[in-house]
Amino acid sequence: MTDQKPTLSTRFRGYFPVVIDVETAGFNAGTDALLEIAAVTVQMDDAGNLYPDETFHAHVNPFEGANLEPAALEFNGIDPHCALRGAIEESDAMKALCKTIRKAQKNAGCQRSVIVAHNATFDQSFVNAAIARSGIKRTPFHPFVSFDTTSLAGLALGQTVLVKACRTAGIAFDQNEAHSALYDASRTADLFCFMVNRYKALGGWPLAQPDKPE
Repeated sequence: MTDQKPTLSTRFRGYFPVVIDVETAGFNAGTDALLEIAAVTVQMDDAGNLYPDETFHAHVNPFEGANLEPAALEFNGIDPHCALRGAIEESDAMKALCKTIRKAQKNAGCQRSVIVAHNATFDQSFVNAAIARSGIKRTPFHPFVSFDTTSLAGLALGQTVLVKACRTAGIAFDQNEAHSALYDASRTADLFCFMVNRYKALGGWPLAQPDKPE
């Protein structure tokens, strides 16, 4: 262990973790609508512990020609056509998200952002598809690297379901609030920070200078 002050830029090889959750109108990122997206950034204190920081949230209008699966809408309780959602166009949402993350990433001294999510492949696929449809050339997110809290929770807590993993970690979880992108992203951020901090407390993560991300 060195005397180097811990920083977020040295914790994950220069990657900036961004916790993401999406609500969608199906399982196919190429055809089904993205309806809601939330992101939570993290910061590091002087002791090297992570904590949730800034939050981004948007309700999203279905892109033109998007498929809306009735079963998915019934599951998440979203009415895509409800004006009270205050939804914005998908391209506006993704441009705002990328701008927010690029600024936070730069402030943290990181070179690229990595999506953290529960069952990360799903959320990452919808983020990538929406960014592509929006014509965004300079995405802050790595196209395929992700941190999956499902796998991490299975290892660290013996649980893979978000609500069970949170409760095992002592994180309050209200199932009545679940399947809201903002709520699930917030709880996933709490869970991610808990697991990373617990690993550190148990003696993990030597403060060695990392390689730069590819």
